[in-house]
Amino acid sequence: MLEVGRVTRPHGIKGEVVVDLVTDRAERVEPGTVLDTDRGPLTVVTSRPFKDGYLVRFEGYVTRNETETLRGLVLRAEALPDGDELWVHELIGSRVVEVDGTERGTVTAVEANPASDLLVLESGALVPLTFVVEADGGRIVVEVPAGLFD
Repeated sequence: MLEVGRVTRPHGIKGEVVVDLVTDRAERVEPGTVLDTDRGPLTVVTSRPFKDGYLVRFEGYVTRNETETLRGLVLRAEALPDGDELWVHELIGSRVVEVDGTERGTVTAVEANPASDLLVLESGALVPLTFVVEADGGRIVVEVPAGLFD
């Protein structure tokens, strides 16, 4: 399960909460969507854009007091199929290979960076995701500028 958002606070008196999404996929909060939490599943009844997030009403939560109990709750969901997306959980543990076949190591983490997220290799080397040519089946092919691994 991937983290897709977090309940930040209640909003108003009719059971809505402010949800900050950590994804650009607004369908995560469409009515009928079921999100997993540490307290069990929550079903979205209504949602609408609000500032930098969404106002969401979940099934079974109709008062402000009830929604107050959701504050800080992490919302999770299964990965959505998208052939062009790279998922962090799929990259970690993958072998990094240059286009010429040179093995560079295994990805231990993905580090957020404003310019481009970075693959962190077991050697400590950092490879910007912009250099990834292909990623599938536990193997990441990269085309990097000369000297990156020096």
